[in-house]
Amino acid sequence: MSVLRRYRGLAAEGVLGLNKRNGDYILKFNPRHLYPLVDDKLRTKRLALQADIAVPELYGVMETQRDIRRLPEIVKDHPEFALKPAHGSAGDGIVVISGRSAGRYRTISGALLDEEFLSHHLSNAINGQFSLGGVPDVVIVEYMVRFSALFERISFQGVPDVRVIVFRGYPIMAMVRLPTRSSNGKANLHQGAVGAGIDLASGVTLDGVIGTQVVTQHPDTTHNIAGLQINDWNTILDISARCYELTGLGYIGVDIVLDRDLGPLVLELNARPGLAIQIANRQGLLRRLHICEQRADFNAPAARRIEFAKREFQHPVGPIIDTAAVEVAVA
Repeated sequence: MSVLRRYRGLAAEGVLGLNKRNGDYILKFNPRHLYPLVDDKLRTKRLALQADIAVPELYGVMETQRDIRRLPEIVKDHPEFALKPAHGSAGDGIVVISGRSAGRYRTISGALLDEEFLSHHLSNAINGQFSLGGVPDVVIVEYMVRFSALFERISFQGVPDVRVIVFRGYPIMAMVRLPTRSSNGKANLHQGAVGAGIDLASGVTLDGVIGTQVVTQHPDTTHNIAGLQINDWNTILDISARCYELTGLGYIGVDIVLDRDLGPLVLELNARPGLAIQIANRQGLLRRLHICEQRADFNAPAARRIEFAKREFQHPVGPIIDTAAVEVAVA
């Protein structure tokens, strides 16, 4: 079968491809002048706070090389904290400190960093080494998320997060990204994290995938992935839906973590969310987008939008799709 025929077949089954995503949804519903609202994590955080949407607490910001020397003062009351380039992507440049020992900083992996090493890293971050386009950046110093005990059995070291795709205020698909040893504790699917679909109606996890391989157990903990009830699921959907009004962007990915003490916290928003969520769910986004376009009331309040999504998008919606075949459309 030719690639073109396979692609047409996947489109008929509701799989959203890269070109169609870019042309029919991102270009159409995400005005370029609004991108800075989500590409700048500091700006996103401040917007969320104004809208009463929970985010990790901000301890301080380092904007210049001179500010680096202020780090000990910023974190003097916070033995645990995270350092994030405001314009970074895919987790690049993030350092999470879980404690201190003999004047050095301990990362969540147990490595000890001295002040010289950390200052050099921060200097590179401010110079733009980790930012989109290599532009000069600022570094956010914030609360270190303590992930919910819910995920202890199916995660390795890092913080799992929930990604929700939102179309014009309607949550349409969700997954949880679970760090693994091979992903170095990062919730990054391209680095080997597990992606597990979530039934939108119930908040219960499905089987996972690593790349395009379906897995029923976490590769490091060996515990089952499917059947886990995500805590505060209705709150997660509510936060995700309200991020539409927050940004004005019609096609976004909302990344949320479950803190063990604080509950759901928004980590970041993405105006160009990837398509691998279809592999994690083994379902196509296009079918759900069409359902919204045909039947949704885009003037409805968030609560009604969530009711619609839970009713229309309970798993499965349409055929279960072969993961290897989906990769052709989303690559």
